Amino acid sequence: MEWLLLVLSVATLVVVLGVLYQPVGDYMAWVFRARRDALLERGVYRVIGVDPRAEQTWQAYLRSVLLFALVGVLLLYLLQRVQQWLPLSLGLPAVPEGIAFNTAVSFVTNTNWQAYSPELTLGHAVQLAGLTVQNFVSAATGIAVAIALVRGFAYRRTGTIGNFWVDLVRASFRILLPMAVISAIVLLAGGVIQNLGGFAEVTTVSGGVQTLPGGPVASQEAIKELGTNGGGFFNANASHPFENPSGWTSLFQVLLILVIPFSLPRTFGRMVGDDRQGLAILAAMGTLYVLSMTALAAFEFAGNGTAPQLAGAAMEGKEARFGLSQSVLYAGTTTLTSTGSVNSMHDSYTALGGMMPMINMLLGEIAPGGVGAGLYGMLIIAVIAVFIAGLLVGRTPEYLGKKIGPREMKLASLYILVMPLLVLTGVALGFAIPGVRDSVIGESIAGTGPHGLSEVVYAFASAANNNGSAFAGLTASTPWLTAALGVAMLLGRFVPIVLVLALAGSLAAQDRVPTTAGTLPTHRPLFVGLVVGTAVLVTALVFFPVLTLGPLAEGLM
Repeated sequence: MEWLLLVLSVATLVVVLGVLYQPVGDYMAWVFRARRDALLERGVYRVIGVDPRAEQTWQAYLRSVLLFALVGVLLLYLLQRVQQWLPLSLGLPAVPEGIAFNTAVSFVTNTNWQAYSPELTLGHAVQLAGLTVQNFVSAATGIAVAIALVRGFAYRRTGTIGNFWVDLVRASFRILLPMAVISAIVLLAGGVIQNLGGFAEVTTVSGGVQTLPGGPVASQEAIKELGTNGGGFFNANASHPFENPSGWTSLFQVLLILVIPFSLPRTFGRMVGDDRQGLAILAAMGTLYVLSMTALAAFEFAGNGTAPQLAGAAMEGKEARFGLSQSVLYAGTTTLTSTGSVNSMHDSYTALGGMMPMINMLLGEIAPGGVGAGLYGMLIIAVIAVFIAGLLVGRTPEYLGKKIGPREMKLASLYILVMPLLVLTGVALGFAIPGVRDSVIGESIAGTGPHGLSEVVYAFASAANNNGSAFAGLTASTPWLTAALGVAMLLGRFVPIVLVLALAGSLAAQDRVPTTAGTLPTHRPLFVGLVVGTAVLVTALVFFPVLTLGPLAEGLM
């Protein structure tokens, strides 16, 4: 029965996403190629002093991205530190320095890692003016960087890749905002709450008293999913009935998570002038998604272990309202994107089942990945795949008419090394430094042995990939983890962006080379298979040793 429910759910998503693929993808392509600016957009450009017709080199584009992120971190940190003086603070005190730093970095980097209980830590002012705003602009930044890389393939001898401020404003106002408004209305109709109330005491059926928090949940929930952000208004995230009241709202939230990442390949194809290229990237993303979801479901539905077999299923920590299949669907989707939202506790999954969300992130979250980040991550994999194919046939690698030379390969190689370096270094330092090791083992991890290692690996994989989900047994509010994970989020977000924009600039400066009989067709199944194989091979070579010490060892036990 669980297999049937999962297949029906995935089939529903495939049909709806298939219907939306062309109109949403075409609309986003039009947004970034439009010649005219809306009245509100022109007003924003005047305020910030930007000429919307002036294109930027990759260096100028990068400076704009980093400056915007720096201002975002400082403002969000300040809002948290002065929370007690803000309206709608609900009487909550200022957020402690370490948590405020971690949270500011987390939301600016689109990670949305939460080392605190949101409803007990943040008032409505910080939720609305701080977190929700960053949910929009951090997602818009990811889309902007992806579009800049697409322009690198589409432009000829320009040396420019667009204007970050224009891309940011258009992604926010023309794509994310209208979609979020419509989605919030649908969620409201489904029972997600939306108010400015504080804490209300209610009498339960048994005669007890319970304190229930209120707040602007539907509006944040919509952009949380659309922007692949993931930070919940409540600590229970999407397992809370105020955030996710029913089975259809749960499936609708999964749809919101996937709609932009799975439509961006169409945008890519339109902007480079060949829709088949977008379909090839979509096929690679979809193949990895189906393979991962199948493996995760197989491990969880098997329910290996004495207790799950006696209970009939591995239901500890799962979404009991909707069934095991919906927990699997939600967990797989949010870790294959950079969402991090959860409706079940990944720490409670079976050993091999819990390994799959971890592997989803260690792939680089490219199937389909976060808004923007998934597309540029998959295009990096495609560049490496083209290079490998060129070596096999003894020809200069080319992708979409652009030569993949030493400079391009160095940038692509460095890109795929950043995340593994952050994950493995963070885990190694956590267990190698004596004082830090005592804190990690004594305060942070709930399990011992392989499971404890899995909790720490998962945390750094989540931070370095800007995902934000966690093995629920990990206590991440210690000084070491708040600082180390904050650094991993920053470097995991912006070092790859530096390399992507440098690659975009290098490609944009080239002219297109003519297609010949020896050119590798990059729109056929052979290329799709090569891209999928490259993604899996890179992850396996880097992370197999640490997986054998963590979830694989636990599963074999």
